[in-house]
Amino acid sequence: MLALLIGYLLGSFPTGYLLGKMKGIDIRREGSGNIGATNVWRSLGPVPAFLALVGDAAKGALAVFVGRWLAGPGIGDLLGGLAAIGGHGWSIFLRFQGGKMIATGLGIVLAIDPRVAGLAFAVWALVLAVGRYVSLASILAAASVPLWFLLLGRGGSYVVFGAALAVLAVYKHRSNLERLLKGKEFRLGSRRNTT
Repeated sequence: MLALLIGYLLGSFPTGYLLGKMKGIDIRREGSGNIGATNVWRSLGPVPAFLALVGDAAKGALAVFVGRWLAGPGIGDLLGGLAAIGGHGWSIFLRFQGGKMIATGLGIVLAIDPRVAGLAFAVWALVLAVGRYVSLASILAAASVPLWFLLLGRGGSYVVFGAALAVLAVYKHRSNLERLLKGKEFRLGSRRNTT
């Protein structure tokens, strides 16, 4: 229970939102309104975006390590990671609103199995290079996580955990999917800054 609580509170820490406040803006009112690194990049620039990415990934990894310490390897990893994802997506500090879970998910998976994180990142980079849609790259990278857990023999609980991450990531990107279908989604390199 403590692993879940601490994981949720760690995940709830709104890195991108706080970086925006330091610049005198509410990141939720800029660009896509998301508090993640992509919108921070568009609204504040590359340095704050890098800090948002690292901060969000770090809190995910830390939640896994805390869960492992409190509940043991395996179950502790999954409890801490799932709680952090919930905290990031529905932050108690932002009235249960939050980000789209990609950077936090990366940190979680990196802490559980760096191989899976590396393969998912490769999917992200490939899709981004070909299509230049950050949202599509993020969705497909997240969707690949349970497959990599399965192929690397991590066991059913990790596959189910990866599938849960993938479903939540797709759910959080549903507005992006609508814009993709309408041809209105932000594309890397585009001058349009409203997504």
